[in-house]
Amino acid sequence: MASNKSSLKEKLISSSLSFTLFSVLVGLITGAIALLIAGYNPLEAYGVILRGIFSKPKYIAWTIIYATPLIMTGLSVTFAFRTGLFNIGAEGQFIIGALVATLIGYFLNLPPVIHVIVVFLTAAIASGIWGGIAGYLKAKFGIHEVIATIMLNWIALYLNTYIVMLPGFKRPESESSYKILDSASTMILKGWKESEAGIQWLSNHPILKDIFKAPVNWGFLIAILLAALVWYILNKTTLGYELRSVGFNKYAAEYGGINVDKSMVTSMVIAGALAGIAGAVQVTGYTECVSKLAAMEGYGFDGIAVSLIGGNTAFGNIFAGLLFGALKYAGPNIQFALNAPAEMVDIVIGTIVFFIAIPKFVKMVFTTFAKERGEKNVK
Repeated sequence: MASNKSSLKEKLISSSLSFTLFSVLVGLITGAIALLIAGYNPLEAYGVILRGIFSKPKYIAWTIIYATPLIMTGLSVTFAFRTGLFNIGAEGQFIIGALVATLIGYFLNLPPVIHVIVVFLTAAIASGIWGGIAGYLKAKFGIHEVIATIMLNWIALYLNTYIVMLPGFKRPESESSYKILDSASTMILKGWKESEAGIQWLSNHPILKDIFKAPVNWGFLIAILLAALVWYILNKTTLGYELRSVGFNKYAAEYGGINVDKSMVTSMVIAGALAGIAGAVQVTGYTECVSKLAAMEGYGFDGIAVSLIGGNTAFGNIFAGLLFGALKYAGPNIQFALNAPAEMVDIVIGTIVFFIAIPKFVKMVFTTFAKERGEKNVK
């Protein structure tokens, strides 16, 4: 019995879930200390954040909307990482996906469902090619993917700005493009909820009425399907086996007959497509247009943190994305409720990522505590 308990304890200590939960807890404690030092009540601040997430159905809906693109960019980073590549370029791939989705969504006039499919396919292909460029540069010329993707991020940013400002695409007296056609939208019951019948029906269903105040869309479902697809590709297909083999040891993989160069390009194409779909979801389900960007929006960079918190696993990204989305959506509330700096939320997020990024240290703390408890029990 004692042996079983000991074994269970060791499993808990070594499991990535325990490790992640511990890192999240340390992040929250560090954020609380920072709030105390700044003169704010951390319990009150976290209460504001929790109420900002759960007190109304529409807040939960908004949290999911915020989380959805982060889950997808997290999947993009995870896929590349599991195959031995570090995809810093999810940001640029997201921008390209959003831009292409808007162009196809505005200029192409197709029936509703077909239009959405075409928008997503073109966005995924364009971003896949964008990511594949970095993979090709690494495979062909040995240029590190971090350098290549950083440069591609900036090119994507300025390309977006150039195209958005083109006459015929830019809205008059605005720095945004025209909105996509309704046939390209992934918002749920967009037209109906604004119709007379919809307004009347929703008035009798207050919870649904509150939820539909947010731009509820199919994005979260797509994110779950993509997570399942990524898991399946990586774990159940020959392609996934080859890509992971390259990630573990490219020399051994090459010795085993795997085309390493092709695997690198393929991996970055798939990673780019995932980030591009995130951009398409953001446009078709929320913004409906793209705007001139003064700086990076951060969806791709946040995806790195989401991937880390999610333990670089496909389904871990869903929970990490929800956590990240919740903090991103409700975190700024402390600024209005307590007059506290919104940057406190960034401190919490940064601390969580920091502790996850130094696994040996956290595991060492885990092990030390476990040993101390064991020694006390012996005494």
